[in-house]
Amino acid sequence: METEILARIQFAFTVAFHYIYPPLSIGLGLILVIFESIYVRTKNEEYHKLAKFWTKIFALTFGIGVVTGIVMEFEFGTNWAVYSRYVGDVFGSALAAEGIFAFALESGFLGILLFGWNRVKPWVHLVSTIGVFFGSMFSAIWIVVANSWQQTPAGYHIVGEGLNARAEITDFWAMVFNPSSVDRLTHVWLGAFLAGSFLVLSVHAYYLVKGRYVEISKKAFRIALIVATVFSLGQLFTGHRSADGVAKNQPAKLAAMEGHFDAKAPADMYLFGWVNKEKQQVTGVKIPGGLSFLLHYDPKAPVVGLNAFPEDERPPQVNAIFQFYHLMVAIGMTLIGLTLLASFLLWRKKLFQQKWLLRIFVLSVFLPQIANQVGWFAAEMGRQPWVVYKLLRTSDAFSQAVTDNQILFSLILFFVVYALLFSLFIYMLNKKIKHGPYNEDETELRPKTEEITQIITGKN
Repeated sequence: METEILARIQFAFTVAFHYIYPPLSIGLGLILVIFESIYVRTKNEEYHKLAKFWTKIFALTFGIGVVTGIVMEFEFGTNWAVYSRYVGDVFGSALAAEGIFAFALESGFLGILLFGWNRVKPWVHLVSTIGVFFGSMFSAIWIVVANSWQQTPAGYHIVGEGLNARAEITDFWAMVFNPSSVDRLTHVWLGAFLAGSFLVLSVHAYYLVKGRYVEISKKAFRIALIVATVFSLGQLFTGHRSADGVAKNQPAKLAAMEGHFDAKAPADMYLFGWVNKEKQQVTGVKIPGGLSFLLHYDPKAPVVGLNAFPEDERPPQVNAIFQFYHLMVAIGMTLIGLTLLASFLLWRKKLFQQKWLLRIFVLSVFLPQIANQVGWFAAEMGRQPWVVYKLLRTSDAFSQAVTDNQILFSLILFFVVYALLFSLFIYMLNKKIKHGPYNEDETELRPKTEEITQIITGKN
C-alpha cells in the first residue's frame, strides 16, 4: 500500500477515535450546567445527585479525549512534515489561542468541578461547571477554525516556493472568520450537544426500562429530551447553512455529496442511492430538482457538477462521500422524528409507559456519534485532492522520509492501544452506569422515613 494512503488511514483512524470523546464532553458539559443550575435554584437534592453522577462520566470522557488528542499533534510532524511547514503559522496561532482561551479556562475550573463537591458553596461549584463547559466550547472553536481554514483559506499570503512554501497570516480575524468557520462551528457544537444529550437519554431510558431510579430518571430524561429536541431541529438550520456555504466555496465537494456530474444543469436531491462513477450515474430514490430548489429556491436552476472541474481536481471517492453525507442526513432526520415523537408523548403524559420507545432510546446513543463521524468523513474526503483547498495537494503534503512499513507498524500499535483504551472506557462507563446516581437502598429508606414522619405528626 502506498505511503500516502497509509498515512491518511492512520490519521483518519486516530482522529475518528479521538472524536468520540470531545463531543460527549461538550454535550455533557451543557447537561451538567442545567442540572446544577436547577439544584442551586431549587435545592432539590435529586438534581444534585444527577450533577454528581454525570460529572463522573464527564471526567471519564474528558480524560480519554485529552490523551487521544495529543497523538495527532505528533503525527503532523512524523507523517505530514510538508503540510506542517505549510500551515504551521496558521495552526500555531489557532492552537496558541486554544491554549490561552480554552485550556487555561478548563484547567482553572476542572479541579473544583471534580473535587469541589461539599468543599465550596453550591454557586461557586456552578461557576466552575460553567467555566469548564465554556472551556470545552472554546476548544472546539479553535480546532474548527484551523480545519475550516484548510477548507476555505483566508487572511494569508504565501511565502517561499516549492517545498519551502508556507502560509503566513496577514489578518488574524480574517483567518478566524474564514468563509466556512462560523457555519461549521455551529454545526459541530449542535452535534456535540446531541451526542451528550442522547447519552443521558440512553442511560436513563435504560433505568426506566429496568425499573431502577425511576423518579430521578424521569427528571433527567425530560431535561435531556428538551435539549435533544431543540438542537436536533437546530441542525436543520445549521446543516442548510453549511450546504449553502459548500455550494459557494467548494462546489466540487457538494457535487460529490449529491452525485451531481453535469457541469451546469438542474440537480436532483437523492434520498438514498448508489453512485457509479464510471458511468456518471446515480441509482436511487430522488426528488427531481430538489437540490436546485434548496440552493436557489428554483427547481430548474443550474448547479455546478463534477464535470465542470478537471479530473485531477475532483474528489476521487465520489460514492463514499455520497453515502457518508446521506447517512448523516438520514440520522439527523431520524433524531428529529424520535425527539418530536417523545416530546409529544411527554406532553400527553404517556411517554414513560411506552417501553418500546424507551428501548429505542437506549440504543439511540450511537446515532449522534455515527452522524458526527460520517459528517467529518464527508467533509474531509470531499476536500480531496487538496489538503489545503486549491493551495496544497494531499499527495505533496506527507513526509518523504517516513516509509510505508514504519507507518503500518505504528498503525498496528495505535490500533492495539486504542482498543485497550476503548475497552477500559466501556468497562468504566458500564461500571458507573450500573452503580447509578446513588445507592438503591436510599430509595427504599425514603418511603420509610416518610411513613415515620406521618406517624409522628399524626397524618395519614
